[in-house]
Amino acid sequence: MRSFFNDYDRGGVNMSRVCSVCNKGQNSGNNVSHSNRKTRRTFKANVQKVKIVKDGKVESAYVCARCLKSDKVERA
Repeated sequence: MRSFFNDYDRGGVNMSRVCSVCNKGQNSGNNVSHSNRKTRRTFKANVQKVKIVKDGKVESAYVCARCLKSDKVERA
């Protein structure tokens, strides 16, 4: 599982909107009209920038709403 902290330790900060807990990010699909025409679109994850406790230190990270609701991270 890739996380924000691994990228941070390598010297580069991952600025894309990807959850640092479950790695949820952008997904793609189709807009489908009433006449059944299809055009490409993107579904973006509900990712919030929050301060969390990681290894006893307070860090800022992107976390999706599902992980926040299910208490998979400890908020600072």
